[in-house]
Amino acid sequence: MRSNFDYAVLFVCTGNICRSPTADGVFRRLVAEAGLDGRIRIDSAGVSGWHAGEPPDLRTQEAARDRGYDLSGLRARAVEPSDFSKFDLLLAMDSGHEETLKRQAPNGTRERIRLFMSFAPEMGARDVPDPYYGGADGFTHVLDLIEAACRGLLRHVRAELKA
Repeated sequence: MRSNFDYAVLFVCTGNICRSPTADGVFRRLVAEAGLDGRIRIDSAGVSGWHAGEPPDLRTQEAARDRGYDLSGLRARAVEPSDFSKFDLLLAMDSGHEETLKRQAPNGTRERIRLFMSFAPEMGARDVPDPYYGGADGFTHVLDLIEAACRGLLRHVRAELKA
């Protein structure tokens, strides 16, 4: 079931239009800059399929673009049962997503589910807050958290790959 990648990471939020595509884009760039883009599979999904096929929220894309990330090619999708075997880590943006994923997880895959912010304890946040109903500053704050957690995640993956 695994692809030809050495490691696979899935970022998960509610509808896959704000937080998880942001993490997807940020982590892709960090992985590419580290010269590991051919070794690490990166994707994002939502616990719901409400926005399936849609691009990230325009405010998400704008905030990301302001920091040099291009999310325009990403499209929302829902978590699929096969994701639990395809990915080494399923990273929940908040504790609600973590609980949902753990309920859906087939036997023997729950240990793959983690809170994304566990990779940035220095930020003092357990969850990445949903910026959808707030203003532009919420999207900027989300990017700050995601960039920090992606740096920690890259350190973790590099250690796993001994790269």
